[in-house]
Amino acid sequence: QVQLVESGGGLVQTGGSLKLSCALSGRTFSIYAMGWFRQAPGKEREIVAAFSGYGSMYYADSAKGRFTISRDNSKNTVYLQMNSLKPEDTAVYHCAARVLRGEYYAVRDYDYWGQGTQVTVSS
Repeated sequence: QVQLVESGGGLVQTGGSLKLSCALSGRTFSIYAMGWFRQAPGKEREIVAAFSGYGSMYYADSAKGRFTISRDNSKNTVYLQMNSLKPEDTAVYHCAARVLRGEYYAVRDYDYWGQGTQVTVSS
């Protein structure tokens, strides 16, 4: 089992920045890929950014150039730095972990999920 706890969400104005954190515990050695997803009201959950155990990165088009996913293995924490935020970035942000090698671009690819943290961008 892997446990994930997100933090760092909040209310920010358009153009502002937030850094989300995802603290990992449990069988973290089994993790192959990590991702950040978001879900806005009335919309499906979508991928924002992810990385695999081989070091490859993936960013959604909406995140490219503004968001950065990173990790600190010494702290068992994954981050999502979000800059130049827009009202359309408003959503609940979830981190997720996948334990087997394979694709890691979709919701269905992930095995463990955090409870989410709310990000609200005011116009």
